[in-house]
Amino acid sequence: MGFGRTIAFFAGWFLTLGYSCIVALNASALALLTKFLFPDFVRTGYLYTVAGYEVSMIQIGIASLVLIIFALLNIRGASFSGQTQFVFSLILILGIILLAAGTVFTKGPSLSNIPPAFHPEQTALVSILTILAIAPFAYVGFDNIPQAAEEFKFEAKKAFKLIIWSLLAAGIAYSAMILITASTMPWQELLFKISVSQSVWGTGDAIESYLGKAGVWIIAATVCMGIFTGLNGFFISASRLTFSMGRARILPDLFRRLHPTYKTPYMGIWFTLAICLIAPWFGREALLWVVDMSSTGVAIAYFFCTATAYKFFRWRKGTESEGKSRTVAPWRKLCSLIGMISAIGFLALLLLPFSPAALGKESYIALLIWVVLGVIFYGFNAKRYNSIDEKEMNYLILEKEEI
Repeated sequence: MGFGRTIAFFAGWFLTLGYSCIVALNASALALLTKFLFPDFVRTGYLYTVAGYEVSMIQIGIASLVLIIFALLNIRGASFSGQTQFVFSLILILGIILLAAGTVFTKGPSLSNIPPAFHPEQTALVSILTILAIAPFAYVGFDNIPQAAEEFKFEAKKAFKLIIWSLLAAGIAYSAMILITASTMPWQELLFKISVSQSVWGTGDAIESYLGKAGVWIIAATVCMGIFTGLNGFFISASRLTFSMGRARILPDLFRRLHPTYKTPYMGIWFTLAICLIAPWFGREALLWVVDMSSTGVAIAYFFCTATAYKFFRWRKGTESEGKSRTVAPWRKLCSLIGMISAIGFLALLLLPFSPAALGKESYIALLIWVVLGVIFYGFNAKRYNSIDEKEMNYLILEKEEI
């Protein structure tokens, strides 16, 4: 803990927010996809309208059901979740390949449809900053691996390779889908098509324009796999993080309980589920709020992570008077510095009111509620948390006495 236990809790609590928000985001996205495929069915049981979007019992039921299913799957353990994750990933990759092949071998899609690179009514800088602000939300995913590493049976070197390959694979997948969508037709035509049909999913409309209904079902299956991998991975991350904080005694003892049969931190899974079941009741607008909150939580956590790395690495060898020796790694220290600056930039874009990507009122309210909940947890557990000596704390969190 490079900056003390209070900051450690602060960083962990906001990272939990980031993970939990992505679980909620994926469940809400599945409800949105179902509405695109079966619009009349999803309108059944209309309840109310939020920011112009109709919320129905069917939509809430779909999102809630998938959250509950994946909570139960994750209680079965990381090994079982990992097997299903592998299958989901293979189907996801196959779907992207089929969609990319369609843009090459069918009439209509063309690279000439891609321009303009930026919104014509905005400057390039404003367009870039608007997307950049939510980058932390898209950046997470690779860290599912170290969060669950305790339950796997391979060396740290393999975990590092998996992280690098996962980052490359995610970057390629994101880029491929952006190019596929942008190449289908000029953006004016796509916006007109969306406005006429009152569609909830522009990418689906774009794919349908050159592959028909078959293309819609291909991308639907592909998106489902992306949603399922997100639900699976971030249920793991959120629950293992709260489990570690429970072992450190900064969260209530129930968070460190293991399932009697599967030996998984099931209370952390139920906690994540309870938080995420709120989002479907706010309809499509919840997607935007959740992305903003997730980006904020992740940016805060990554700032402290990179700041800690910066503190522990050295540009050059220090003298004895400088205290405890640290690893001499100038390149890693430079990367840590860049990470700190990037995290500050993300937070400025999200939290400064004059920023083009500033949080909305609803996101600020939800963020405040999360902070208050964290203060309550800290207030009730800080005394025992701070009374544990360093040797015992290392053992509680890492199951070893030295780090």
